[in-house]
Amino acid sequence: MGKIIAIANQKGGVGKTTSAMNLAASLAVLEFKTLVVDADPQANTTSGLGRNPREVELSIYECMVGKANIQDCIVQTDVPHLDLVPSHINLVGAEVEMVNLTNREEKMRNVLGEISDNYDFILIDCAPSLGLITINSLTAANSVIIPVQCEYFALEGLGKLLNTITIIQKRLNSSLEIEGILLTMYDVRLRLSNQVVDEVQTHFKNMVFKTIIPRNVKLSESPSFGIPAIQHDADSKGALAYLNLAKEIADKNQ
Repeated sequence: MGKIIAIANQKGGVGKTTSAMNLAASLAVLEFKTLVVDADPQANTTSGLGRNPREVELSIYECMVGKANIQDCIVQTDVPHLDLVPSHINLVGAEVEMVNLTNREEKMRNVLGEISDNYDFILIDCAPSLGLITINSLTAANSVIIPVQCEYFALEGLGKLLNTITIIQKRLNSSLEIEGILLTMYDVRLRLSNQVVDEVQTHFKNMVFKTIIPRNVKLSESPSFGIPAIQHDADSKGALAYLNLAKEIADKNQ
């Protein structure tokens, strides 16, 4: 059975989509059968992996509201061993449609349960909110990666997310673990970046991944070409960092 990992932080701009895309591609390059689920209505992971969200006919939205089978929504990417369940702007309305459904927090778990045996890793790119779709993602997941950018407001809102995770562990998913806190957008030249790294590592200790993701032009450029950084420039610092993260996660889960 594949490991399901949600990538979540209700704070925007922390590198969730960049991490989902590039970690998934790196796991695939290491020949792990990988699926990335775009659970963000902005559909940036979908476009970043070469699919036009406007042309998507079946997405995670149709699965969540019971209009389609998950098998029919999976598309292959240009990266060998990497599949995608795309998103669509319609996902915005899914929360409203699901409000009166029984067990509405468990729709994602039921959907992914049908195909989890087909993959080594399933990554869920969550929206920057703590709404019903994100709660669904955390309920479905075995663990959660929390990206935290190396900037002044890094720890703002982290307490709220950890509190939400605790509530989900108590009420919906007792087996949910924290896979790790991922430091992103690190700039070695800035004293502030180093202070944030020290503060997070001191406070959260073993919960923090050893791999730190640097600020990198290739990471920013690659989505505009519809490919992950490892295809755009495999020798770039950003691509190598996500490859190291994939190895760290693979070693941890052996």
